[in-house]
Amino acid sequence: MSTKLTREEKELLDSYESDEWVSVQTDESLKKYQAAARETFKKDKRVNIRISGKDLELLQERALIEGIPYQTLMSSVLHKFVYGNLIDKSHSKQSKPDA
Repeated sequence: MSTKLTREEKELLDSYESDEWVSVQTDESLKKYQAAARETFKKDKRVNIRISGKDLELLQERALIEGIPYQTLMSSVLHKFVYGNLIDKSHSKQSKPDA
């Protein structure tokens, strides 16, 4: 399957493939981003919660579909929630005007 590219996309791809691009990354910026990544993914606290067996079963099933451990899925969902990156489908449906 071939992807159709616009003229501008084709020019960018050709430029990249011709090694015309030069990284602006410095050792200092690399260390800064590595430290930020370590802090983001550091799991330094343990939490114990009680949830229904059915919810846990569904979480485990969803994690299996996603190909990740269910604890990782739970942590990811909580992380997205606290940073406001989850969309409540029921809320968004209520806010839409009726046709």
